Amino acid sequence: MSNIKKFMYVNRRAPYGTIYAWESLEVVLIGAAFEQDVSLAFIDDGVYQLVKGQDTAGIGMKNFSPTYAALGDYEVTKIYVEKESLEERGLTLDDLQHLVWEDEDDDWAEKDSIRLVSCAELAQVFAEQEVMFNF
Repeated sequence: MSNIKKFMYVNRRAPYGTIYAWESLEVVLIGAAFEQDVSLAFIDDGVYQLVKGQDTAGIGMKNFSPTYAALGDYEVTKIYVEKESLEERGLTLDDLQHLVWEDEDDDWAEKDSIRLVSCAELAQVFAEQEVMFNF
């Protein structure tokens, strides 16, 4: 019997102003380091966490958004972004960081980590998870 569990981390809040986004990222990296099946979902204002070109100089907080680029190195390859949340905020997939992972079974080809899904598709993904955390 495998000890690997499927963990889903749901990010609903904007990246700055609270510690939720940073804590979520830290917990994801820890879980992945212990070889768990970790995935993330970004909905509501959580989609702002993945926007490229973030500048936090004006708010006096460390910009942790470049850390998302390391997720592929930790085998976090399933990053779900709710299409409706992007649209409601006037964003598109092009506004987000380009996150990739290297598929060792496909001659180390780079593959996209972000999966743009509808609300209904995301509900199905949620139903398949063993453990979910909301941030």
